[in-house]
Amino acid sequence: MKLAFVGLGVMGFPMAGHLTRAGHEVAVFNRSPAKAAAWAKAHAGRAATTVAEAASGAEALILCVGKDDDVRQVVGEALDALASGAVIIDHTTTSAVVAREMAQRAAETGRSFIDAPVSGGQAGAEAGKLTIMCGGEPEAFARAEPIMAAYAQAVRLMGPPGSGQLTKMVNQICIAGVIQGLAEGLHFAKRAGLDPADVLAAISKGAAQSWQMDNRWPTMAQGRFDFGFAVDWMRKDLGLVLDEAAANGARLDVTRLVDGYYGEVQAMGGARWDTSSLVTRLEPKA
Repeated sequence: MKLAFVGLGVMGFPMAGHLTRAGHEVAVFNRSPAKAAAWAKAHAGRAATTVAEAASGAEALILCVGKDDDVRQVVGEALDALASGAVIIDHTTTSAVVAREMAQRAAETGRSFIDAPVSGGQAGAEAGKLTIMCGGEPEAFARAEPIMAAYAQAVRLMGPPGSGQLTKMVNQICIAGVIQGLAEGLHFAKRAGLDPADVLAAISKGAAQSWQMDNRWPTMAQGRFDFGFAVDWMRKDLGLVLDEAAANGARLDVTRLVDGYYGEVQAMGGARWDTSSLVTRLEPKA
C-alpha cells in the first residue's frame, strides 16, 4: 500500500521502518527534517517536506505524535491530500475526546479514523511486538489491522471511536499502581537487609510476577533510569486519565497519588527518567 507516516520519535522511527520491510511504499514527515532524512537513509522510503506532501494520494496515514493538538494539526493538514476512502491510524496517546472529534472529521470527508494507542515501549516498537488497542468502526479497523500487523503482536478493536484511548488509560492506571508497588517492595527489601536479586528470584515466579517486575526491578535496584518511558510522558497520560475520571465519575485514589509522586520525581530532575524512577523518592541519593 501507499502509506504516509508522521512522527519519527523513539516509537515512530522503528514502526515506520517495519512498514517498509513489509513491502509498503512509505513517505514520512517529521518536524525535525534531519530525523526524516535519517529515516529515509536507513530505510527504503521517502522523506517529505510537509505533512500534505507525505499524505498525497496515500491509502493510509499513520501518526505517532505528542498530544491532542498535534493530532488535530496533522489530520487537518493531511486530510484533503489523502486518497479517497483512506484510513487514518493514530498511535498517539490522546484524550478520547479528540479521537471522537477526528473520527467525525474524517467521516465528513469520506475517510475513516482509528484511534490506536500502543503498549510495549521502545523495545516493543523496535522488535515489532507492540500491543495495540483500537477504537473505530469495524470496516475501517479491517483495513487498518493488516497495516498495523507489521509492528504489532496483538491488535484488538475495543469499540467505537475513543475506545482505544480509554483502554490505554486503563493500561496506564494499572502500570502506575504496579510500579509504585515495586518501588515500595524494593525499598522495603533493602531496608530489611535482603539482596534484591535474591528477592526477585524468590517472588518473580509467583503471584507478584509482572512485566514491570521482570523488566524493571533489576534496573531499579541498580538506580538506572536513563532509558524507557519518560516520567513527563507518564504524567501526560495520567493527566488524560484523571480528566476522563472527572468526567465519568471513576474513583482513582491510587492513580491520583502516584501522579503526585511523579511530580516529585520531576522536581528532583527526573523528567526524562524512566517511569520506574518512582523508587528515587524513597531512596534519595545523598
